[in-house]
Amino acid sequence: MKRPMLEIAGLFKAFGENAILNGINLKVPTGELVFVIGPSGSGKSTMLRCCNRLEEPTSGAILIEGTDICGLGVDINAMRRKVGMVFQSFNLYPHLNVRSNVSLALRKVLKLPRAEADERSMAALDLVGLAQRADFFPSQISGGQQQRVAIARALALEPKVMLFDEPTSALDPELVGSVLAVMRDLKASGMTMLVVSHEMGFAREAADRVIFMDGGVIVEEGAPEAVFGAPKHERTQAFLSRVRG
Repeated sequence: MKRPMLEIAGLFKAFGENAILNGINLKVPTGELVFVIGPSGSGKSTMLRCCNRLEEPTSGAILIEGTDICGLGVDINAMRRKVGMVFQSFNLYPHLNVRSNVSLALRKVLKLPRAEADERSMAALDLVGLAQRADFFPSQISGGQQQRVAIARALALEPKVMLFDEPTSALDPELVGSVLAVMRDLKASGMTMLVVSHEMGFAREAADRVIFMDGGVIVEEGAPEAVFGAPKHERTQAFLSRVRG
């Protein structure tokens, strides 16, 4: 059986006495888009941040292509290059143009010469439909375009897995669609993706699987039509009824 691209096994995370994750087990096969929903404080973002060790797990294992990124002697910087992450805030450098924002990690982390870094940056910007904005500064483009630059920045490192933490929550509603379109294209290209978001329509349409988290555990998971159409657990039912208003 083929090994999952991303595997989370027995993941616990506590801040002092406060347990945030209580034994998460999740496998994400290559090319699958797994969508994570749940109330605020359920541990969704903490789980994502553990997947590239922005948060250190209290215990458990996180495997990328079979290698435990929490293992002794692991080159964490090499492993992080396999895991692209996009946050709700774009975190672009305001004094750098779009091309330079994307190429910076290529030059500083991968030590690529500027010409090669710029070439890869332009290819990544082309993927998100922003090659024509390469010379613009963040203040000169919309929030949706800034988030697409952030996606291009992650893609330029050629990750094996992309993590999205509420990528559209800081955007005006009319700008959300352009970011979701990029994510849809990534899915079509075979990218493995773990997405935390409230974009339920997108989850129904694009996800292979939907995970519902509450209280630091996975309460329910299944195909989108099953979780949204006929949720089994009362906590899932209550959450979806609140979301639907």
